[in-house]
Amino acid sequence: MGGVCFVATVVLNYLLKLTVLHQKPVTALAFATIVATILSYVLNREWSFRSRGGREQHHEAALFFAVSAIGVGLNLVPLAISRYVLHIEVPDVTRPVQEIADFISGNILGTLLAMVFRLWAFKRFVFPHANARPARPSRGGPRSNRLLRHKTRSRIRRS
Repeated sequence: MGGVCFVATVVLNYLLKLTVLHQKPVTALAFATIVATILSYVLNREWSFRSRGGREQHHEAALFFAVSAIGVGLNLVPLAISRYVLHIEVPDVTRPVQEIADFISGNILGTLLAMVFRLWAFKRFVFPHANARPARPSRGGPRSNRLLRHKTRSRIRRS
């Protein structure tokens, strides 16, 4: 889930940054992160935290996007510092140095900072109660049925 959103953020960020928002790298990253956040909500609700919850869906969604808005801000901080405080940008540095600095500060450091915050906040505020939703039945393949039969036989033999 996180990998899918990371790839979506990086791809959209560079599509925007290398086309219509080439003079506004922080805006390009903000837009890409917001789109990935919407994708993240769907994936988190249906996969990562599918058995957690305890709130009505509209309340849960509002909390998710409030926490994510803070996460978007945290994600932008390293890139803004790199560009506007440290001035790691053309003409002060070469284009490759600028792009590497943007990638490391925006996509790596920013994502890690926001990820740690979101994980903590999602468990604490958005999806607070473990096992609040009924677990979906596992769709095991043929090997899982064999494994289950093997474990059952082992227990019977030990008895």
